[in-house]
Amino acid sequence: MKFSAIQMNSQDDKSFNCAEAERLIRAAAADGAELIVLPEYFACLSGDDDVQRSSGEVFPDGAIFQWLKRLAGELKVYLHAGSVVEREGSDRYNTTVVFGKEGQILTRYRKIHLFDVEVPGGITYLESARVGRGQEVVTYRAGPFTVGCAICYDIRFPELFRRLVDKGCDVIVLPAAFTLQTGKDHWDVLVRARAIECQTYVVACGQVATHAGGSKSSWGHSMIVDPWGTVVAQASDTVGAVTSALDKNYVDAVRRNMPIANHRVI
Repeated sequence: MKFSAIQMNSQDDKSFNCAEAERLIRAAAADGAELIVLPEYFACLSGDDDVQRSSGEVFPDGAIFQWLKRLAGELKVYLHAGSVVEREGSDRYNTTVVFGKEGQILTRYRKIHLFDVEVPGGITYLESARVGRGQEVVTYRAGPFTVGCAICYDIRFPELFRRLVDKGCDVIVLPAAFTLQTGKDHWDVLVRARAIECQTYVVACGQVATHAGGSKSSWGHSMIVDPWGTVVAQASDTVGAVTSALDKNYVDAVRRNMPIANHRVI
């Protein structure tokens, strides 16, 4: 089954971002991808907290959710819609919504771990000023695979990934907008580590290049890693997509030959 990770350079303009997302989704579907992943905050990525919060959509009737529902049904693909700001009353969440091949909503995941970092004399990121924290560990079925949901900063918390494996995941999907500063040192290492320890495919789909008027940068390097930790596809530093065929039998073989789950004692 072919998975495609779409790499974007989203800005403040929702209309432009969504048109670009649709162009890239259609190209991936035409290339044979059956499950297509968008990056974190694909519809709006702003350096202004008020702009980001105001981009919120009500689930499930918001315009972006309804557009993605129609698109997945038209193209007959699974659409793992990165994340958008979900609005629920006065609350906001960083939310993934996944659509099935008939356009049905398969699941919704609200990001659990929020990126709050204040470096003395340096850059400050306070995601909790924009959105609230999710509570649920979420999976869904896509063809022969059980797919787990995570978003960006979640990758630094292996306990979440272990819980996803305990729920039967063969693939874990991670939309992201990883910062340039941390991405250059940690992105490849963390994605490969989660794949190796979980013995799953990891589809890590990122934003790339600058936003917020050039004041913030995303690392990009969207990648698909197999259960042995091998990078089977990786994007360059530009907008586009990477695609690879994932093999459920290979997941089973890796787990059979290296039965880590049977050896866990804590």
